[in-house]
Amino acid sequence: MPPDRTAHLITAAKQRHELTRAKAIRAIRELDHAGTAVTFGTIAKAAQVSRSWLYTQHDIRDEIHQLRAAAPPRSKPTAAAPTTQRASAESLRQRMIVMQERIHNLVEENQRLRHQLAVALGEQRAGASATAPRPDHSSVTIKQP
Repeated sequence: MPPDRTAHLITAAKQRHELTRAKAIRAIRELDHAGTAVTFGTIAKAAQVSRSWLYTQHDIRDEIHQLRAAAPPRSKPTAAAPTTQRASAESLRQRMIVMQERIHNLVEENQRLRHQLAVALGEQRAGASATAPRPDHSSVTIKQP
């Protein structure tokens, strides 16, 4: 049986946790000192941690809330998303190209399936008419778009 190494893993996890907390606290101090807006997003980006992790750290979360409450209100709220969160024109073009290809493939598949259905119904009708006559009102028509 291999030796128990859980103590090393626990120690490493604690060290990583403390290092992450230190990075977050340092980011809060630096952003506050620089006069930058202290938000979960700016702290997470500066400290390279996730926003959800920041919310789980009660003392850090409380400090961010306090700094946000103490900060003067912004003079002009922006309605648009930040530039870093906006899709670029090239990104939107690429998405449009992908969607056009997908639509083209679906149209081709739809036509192929309509043709297969028409053939199957034709064969079914031919088989049924050979055994018994069908009334006119029971015929099936497939309309092409």
